[in-house]
Amino acid sequence: MAGKKVLIVYAHQEPKSFNGSLLKIAVEELSKQGCSVTVSDLYAMQFEPRATRNDIVGHLHNSEAFNYGVETWEAYKRGGLSKDLVEEQKKVQEADLLIFQFPLFWFNMPAILKGWMDRVLVQGFAYDLSKVYDGGLLQGKLSLFSFTTGGGQEMYSKEGIGGDIRYVLWPMQHGIMHFCGVKVLEPHICYAPENVSEEKRKEMLAAWSHRLKTLWKEEPIDCSPEWYFK
Repeated sequence: MAGKKVLIVYAHQEPKSFNGSLLKIAVEELSKQGCSVTVSDLYAMQFEPRATRNDIVGHLHNSEAFNYGVETWEAYKRGGLSKDLVEEQKKVQEADLLIFQFPLFWFNMPAILKGWMDRVLVQGFAYDLSKVYDGGLLQGKLSLFSFTTGGGQEMYSKEGIGGDIRYVLWPMQHGIMHFCGVKVLEPHICYAPENVSEEKRKEMLAAWSHRLKTLWKEEPIDCSPEWYFK
């Protein structure tokens, strides 16, 4: 939709990967719609995933015992966060839609993307003690987790050995995005692209492109435990 701003946080090392193709399609299709698209390519940026005292510029609130949550909260309030965090927060603040593109690692997002979540979405910016979930500080934004798996779809079913894929999504979608007040769109999952035919991979890419054409008409999921565990 023309005028909308999109931030794609991309976590894959190889531009020619299937994830890279999904990223390219998203950038092209959303740009075609008149959206302003920004990409944070975490590996290319050599984004630092570790949450350390280097994230605070200047004095510490308590130099005797370092508490990352407290120190980043205090630093945010006084404008004392490191430059890389301020830049990412600005991208988030301006975005109407956040897309996270990544391969599933060990039932989770890659460490570099988890580090982005840990360091960027600090207290004061993304949430506050009494402002969480529907009251989170990033209200008015949409998010979408687009990822690939190593196992097939049958593995990630209630009857499968991996259990329902929604169990995996609970900490990401509910514990991070919904916690910060962000509405969540249905995830886009490409199951085992490395283990299917080239024709099937092309179908997966076409399905992503097709979905993006009407993405702005979609309604967010019901952000409740029932969606994940019913």
